[in-house]
Amino acid sequence: MKIYLKMKNNNPKRWFDFMDHIDSDPKLNVWHISLLLAIARLAQRQNEKWIIRVSRSKLMALSHINTLPSYHKYFKQLQELGYIKYTPSYHPGYRSTVEVLKKQKD
Repeated sequence: MKIYLKMKNNNPKRWFDFMDHIDSDPKLNVWHISLLLAIARLAQRQNEKWIIRVSRSKLMALSHINTLPSYHKYFKQLQELGYIKYTPSYHPGYRSTVEVLKKQKD
């Protein structure tokens, strides 16, 4: 049985455990991993606890994804696979957020 747990803090060991987990998932390709690493870099820069303020332009730059269709495809797949929860902001003064989720086996 798989459950989804919110990651509790910005502990580096948890990030390494998360990276070990995504490394073992055959459904993920290099673009998924690149986006997840870009999200991790933003989290570290913001000193956040797994809920990260994001912008499409920053994620595209950090992940080296250069086309909008590719970005949207892989970003949506990460949501469908349960790796992230995206909450858009429609207010120009507030950024959208991404919550990183971690799959754990019970």
